[in-house]
Amino acid sequence: MFLEDDKFKDECGVFGIYSKDNLDVATITYYGLYALQHRGQESGGIAVSNMKDIKMEKGMGLVSEMFDENKLKKLKGNIAIGHVRYSTTGSSNINNAQPLLSEFKLGSLAIAHNGNLVNSDVIRDLLEDAGCVFQTAIDSEVVINLIARAYKKGIEKALLEAVQAVKGSYAMVILTENKLIGVRDPYGIRPLCIGKIGDSYILSSESCALDSVGGEFIRDVEPGEMVVIDDGGLKSIKYQEKTNCKTCAFEYIYFARPDSNIDGIDVYQSRINAGHELYKEYPVEADIVIGVPDSGLVAAMGFSKASGIPYGMGFIKNRYVGRTFIAPSQEMREKAVFVKLNALKVNIQGKRVVLVDDSIVRGTTSRKLIELLKKAGAKEVHFRVAAPVVEYPCYFGIDTPYRDGLIGAQMSVEQIKDELGCDSLGYLSIEGLLNALGKDKGFCLGCFDGIYPVSAPLEVSKERLEGR
Repeated sequence: MFLEDDKFKDECGVFGIYSKDNLDVATITYYGLYALQHRGQESGGIAVSNMKDIKMEKGMGLVSEMFDENKLKKLKGNIAIGHVRYSTTGSSNINNAQPLLSEFKLGSLAIAHNGNLVNSDVIRDLLEDAGCVFQTAIDSEVVINLIARAYKKGIEKALLEAVQAVKGSYAMVILTENKLIGVRDPYGIRPLCIGKIGDSYILSSESCALDSVGGEFIRDVEPGEMVVIDDGGLKSIKYQEKTNCKTCAFEYIYFARPDSNIDGIDVYQSRINAGHELYKEYPVEADIVIGVPDSGLVAAMGFSKASGIPYGMGFIKNRYVGRTFIAPSQEMREKAVFVKLNALKVNIQGKRVVLVDDSIVRGTTSRKLIELLKKAGAKEVHFRVAAPVVEYPCYFGIDTPYRDGLIGAQMSVEQIKDELGCDSLGYLSIEGLLNALGKDKGFCLGCFDGIYPVSAPLEVSKERLEGR
């Protein structure tokens, strides 16, 4: 069991650029995707338009494994989109890798999508009844077919009709022969921002990717907004008014890179604040504060600063055990976390330790980490979690277990403490999380309180919530 196996799985990342400055858009998109690699490691791809046609390269694995200089040189043009994927709908195979490219009678179109459409199955059935044939199992193809049905009205009107038919979460970038388009769902559940390099526009899931390619952050795409970028510049279309922003709280807790800013909130500072709030709610006397690499480190710094307890390194991470590491036996799989992490005994032995992590999903890795610290001679281990108790799954683009796989849905906090083997356990409250985020802008907290901005179809909701 690796650390990542006990976390909510990353969703996807999208990136796009429209160049008016003869930039190498394929290479810029490559580096943009490299900066978004944390959002998906299974597959990815880049599509480029030269104003006449669209060419695409995609594959399985990491961005650095999929592309080399020769492949990027083949992708010549002035508009590009890219995608990194973790499968939330559809299995992990090359057919489901994005972007998806479609050729219509009136032109070609490529699409890359982060999120999950809760009514895609219903729409897919209707489209199949009408004669549509699907090549993949992913939501994005549903959107492409909806666009195709209205494409003679023009791409903008066709896309507006498509997004008004679907429900759920989406941050999409769409490439035509001469336009780059970005769309964000009416609640802004998934992030999407706008940047510039000179006179060239960029769209990205996170602002950190703008920094990585030398771009300047302009603003976030608003919930319910479509932006169309072409030779005339950027045009904004609000396709749904009076929407309440409900950005996924887990973007700030875990998914986003700490150097990103989403909807006016600095991710790093929000995690520092979460550590402060955590100490206010669950103070403890201890000798050292440590974080779980890498996602718990910033909150641990915040806890240390608020408490005055020294912050230190508690675990050494083996950076060379990547996602392709294969444990050769069941016994080794059980010990895999020990291959990837080792406790730093000199900092731990004989001390009262505060261990901070961003969240607990299943609890299996948390138990092993506490065991590691005790074996290293920790006198006490006080576990602090910089998020509320995860009691419900997410169906907006995060691969989560059913409720029966969530330790927070099955046990009380006291029972979880006993199960993990720590001396005390404290979760950040929802109120504490909102204080840490600091900006009263609205968030999706469905995995904590079961209240979602968009209702799932009854059969989906019941299966997901009850674990069948």
